[in-house]
Amino acid sequence: MDSFVSAYWPFHLVNYVLAVVIYTLFGRFLLGLIIRPDSDNYIWRFFRRLTDPVLRVMNWLIPGYIAGGLRPLVAAFHLYVVRVALFLVLYAQGMVPRLEGNAPMG
Repeated sequence: MDSFVSAYWPFHLVNYVLAVVIYTLFGRFLLGLIIRPDSDNYIWRFFRRLTDPVLRVMNWLIPGYIAGGLRPLVAAFHLYVVRVALFLVLYAQGMVPRLEGNAPMG
């Protein structure tokens, strides 16, 4: 099991970081449905502090007509596409861990 993780640590690290960013953006979108954008709630401020840099980078990819509250959701979608594309590229090059052996059917 140790070699399963250590041999493919670049894949696991990038995949984990992208997953955390995607779910944090999704959480910000959901919180934005119930919390005012200018709220002083500490959880909302935490989500904004984590996701604002990502949204600044993703702004070049998000069309201008997308409303402010939907921008985290659209950014999460774009990052999910990047995550899947990265997986496919790394899988094609053999840099993704594969399960070994034949699993019993049924």
